[in-house]
Amino acid sequence: MKIPVNRWLNFLGAIGAGLIVVGFCLILLWHDPLVFWNDDYELSVLPVFADVARSWCEGHWPLLSPYSWVCGNLAGEFQYGTFSVFVNSAVILIWKFPLTFSQQAAALSITHLFVLAVGAFLLARDRRFSIPLSIFVVLVASLNGWIICWGATDWFGALGAFAWLPWAWWGAERALDPKRTKWRFLWSALFVYLVVTGGFPYTVVMLVLLLVWLSLKSLAQTRNPWSILPLCFGTLLGLGLSAPAWLALFDYVQGSARELQAASAHWQWRVPPAALPGFILPCWTVKWTDFFTRPMPHPATELACGLVPISALVAGLIGRGRELVREMKWELILLAVVLLLAMLPTTGVFRWSFRWLPFFHLVLAICAAEALQMLRGVGSGLRSPGSATPATTAFALIVLTALTMSILRTSGLYAFPLTGIFLGLAALWCFLEYFLRDSGFHGWTPPAITFFALLATYLCIPPNCGVPKYNLSQELLKPSPLDPRRLYLSIYPWAEFTYRVEKKTQPVGQIARPGSTSMWAGLRFINGYSPIRPAGVAREFATTIHGEVNSAMGDYLLNYQAGEVGELALLGVDGIVVAREINIAPQPASEWQLVVSTDEGRVFHRRGAPFAHVRSVTSIDSRPNEQFVSATISRVNDSRNRVEADVGQRW
Repeated sequence: MKIPVNRWLNFLGAIGAGLIVVGFCLILLWHDPLVFWNDDYELSVLPVFADVARSWCEGHWPLLSPYSWVCGNLAGEFQYGTFSVFVNSAVILIWKFPLTFSQQAAALSITHLFVLAVGAFLLARDRRFSIPLSIFVVLVASLNGWIICWGATDWFGALGAFAWLPWAWWGAERALDPKRTKWRFLWSALFVYLVVTGGFPYTVVMLVLLLVWLSLKSLAQTRNPWSILPLCFGTLLGLGLSAPAWLALFDYVQGSARELQAASAHWQWRVPPAALPGFILPCWTVKWTDFFTRPMPHPATELACGLVPISALVAGLIGRGRELVREMKWELILLAVVLLLAMLPTTGVFRWSFRWLPFFHLVLAICAAEALQMLRGVGSGLRSPGSATPATTAFALIVLTALTMSILRTSGLYAFPLTGIFLGLAALWCFLEYFLRDSGFHGWTPPAITFFALLATYLCIPPNCGVPKYNLSQELLKPSPLDPRRLYLSIYPWAEFTYRVEKKTQPVGQIARPGSTSMWAGLRFINGYSPIRPAGVAREFATTIHGEVNSAMGDYLLNYQAGEVGELALLGVDGIVVAREINIAPQPASEWQLVVSTDEGRVFHRRGAPFAHVRSVTSIDSRPNEQFVSATISRVNDSRNRVEADVGQRW
């Protein structure tokens, strides 16, 4: 038996919900045109996607990149969605338009936020929420503090994968519904594939937790172990479709620096218990453990959820607690588990537990919508006279939090005017609950308050206050003054402390090419941005995540391994870039010539013609006691993912 649904209403509602999210993002762009253009988006995501678009235009699958040795294995890096049909399609389409860097970043993020919004809407509608409540779920799931401050503006892989998690939840619940067709498992398979290939391991773990939770819930409700068979089959099929992505990651991480990361990394960026009032007032400022394991004052912007969800859930537990717990015990358990995971230290190759927050916000939105529906009575229009308890609860929570904030001195830099705006919104909500109680617009009050609370949050608190910005100009699309025929090693200090706009307001990167920015112009560099830093040159040269070579290693390479038979020559390095802040030069001087010197740095080229990409050597370090006959190399086909050449023995 099929479940009757108004598919056209759901379709139009989903598109409308997505457009509301797009409109919200356009307001943020109007306020700050660079809001989506920060940190990793600048040094990693966008230059790599420029190379991905170039690769597809050349007719090659972008598994590898010839423009970075550290970040050359794009498939293994995982975060670039190499095996995701959607990510690659979005990149190809967006790069067809003549957009600036910041506009490309905005287009990519907004596209995925639209997908996230549509998925959240369909998930809410399948749970029999009204159109207004479904849009409320969309706003919290798509525009919460963590998604806007990190996923959409810095760590694209997090957004690229999480955009499909509501879809995976929607597909999994359909797979568990015996009233649907025998092919219902296909939805689950498709969205499991899209989540896994989206490019964020944390979201894959979220998916695993979600699937385990849904399976346990189904088994407890049906007492039938066969009820989860379609979900299991769909999940296995989705994992099979995404196998190239996770197999490449598993192979790549073996022996990497990420596998050997310091134990202190597991304690960074956890949600501190003292920060929890930030769910009510995001300006609440306490100490969080940052990237360098330092306790630093930080506003709770990541906890921003638009005022309504927490207020509605608290009001529901106060007003109809037993009924709400009986109806939603499984969702409340999941909510508590996810919040606990966000507060605990990580383990293994994972770090920064606050990355669980987008999943928490999604579950919170579902729970809050259920509480609102229960408090106001059942009905798709929510037009019956209802309780103003959520609104009055919101007002009381803001007053109590503001008083506590003033007593404990946790107001930080952004309490004014945000606290006053939230008080005004809560008062307006109370008024509208009474004034519109018999109106058809009554049900639209929660999503409206949520929209304006989130907007006020990001207009008052910079959504990127935890990460650096760099002034990277469109000139980086040009290789000049570097030579695309040469392989460069760039020696530069920590980009985060040296090149951020607070330190250098002028355009940077034309010489040093920090991170993976060499990919924009198709320049061949040893350096590259890699959170994994795989075994090989990344570990050998002790590179950091942002592509910097360890200073002691840089000094050793330039002073002792830059000669005619040194390690750099064996690797084919015939270009050296040295940032102005570093006072060294490659030795011996007779082997190198200074070709460019600017305020940013110096460029040295090895004397003579650039090295050939394919060369014959007579000795290698791994076999020190052997000598090899020099070979003749001809008909070299140096394509993107492989190199072919005719090799003959030289007599």
